[in-house]
Amino acid sequence: MGARPLPKRPDGFGAVLPTPQELVNRALPTTDVLPAPKENRFASTVSAVPADVLARSTWQQGCPVRKEDLRYLTLSFWGFDGRQHTGELLVNASAADAMVTVFGKLWAAKFPLEEMRISSRADLDRAPTGDGNNTSAFVCRPARGLTTWSAHALGIAVDINPFCNPYLRGDLVLPELAGAYVNRTRRSPGMVFSGDVVTRAFSSVGWTWGGSWRSPKDLMHFSANGK
Repeated sequence: MGARPLPKRPDGFGAVLPTPQELVNRALPTTDVLPAPKENRFASTVSAVPADVLARSTWQQGCPVRKEDLRYLTLSFWGFDGRQHTGELLVNASAADAMVTVFGKLWAAKFPLEEMRISSRADLDRAPTGDGNNTSAFVCRPARGLTTWSAHALGIAVDINPFCNPYLRGDLVLPELAGAYVNRTRRSPGMVFSGDVVTRAFSSVGWTWGGSWRSPKDLMHFSANGK
């Protein structure tokens, strides 16, 4: 996965290509980056961001949130492999408790996530491959197609299973190989729908869903400020 760069469109995104057959019903096993939970229960930690974690994140001088205002979270989640895993997020300090609440509810419902790791500068710089499915929060980048900061750059947004819940604008699909998931009449594990456990969990902490937007429609995206 992630090894085949796509040809680029004039807008800088990768070419939107048909979903490979092996990803049409995506249910890949999770590669652990942190030790899995030792007990069959939800576990979480909230702390200041360790220096080594900050160094492998996208944070740099000039980002619209101070490093002191970010928090490092570890959170239990269920993988598509039916196993327990531990993920990590960077979020704004103001969002930390809300995210523990949300992911606790997703754990209780056994809603599957493929991976949950901190986005790196290398992730932003590499050529598009169109097959990513990382659940992530803080990313110091502009909003898609704009020059203004995204809610992710403030640490107040989370993307859930992006491949299963793509971003849609005109003929653009992101990730670019996720076209099989544009049809929301089909239902597969990891997809997000209005009124389901995911949208209810985020709504319970006052966050809104990009899937309710008219255009663009950002099915992966939840934010505290509606952006």
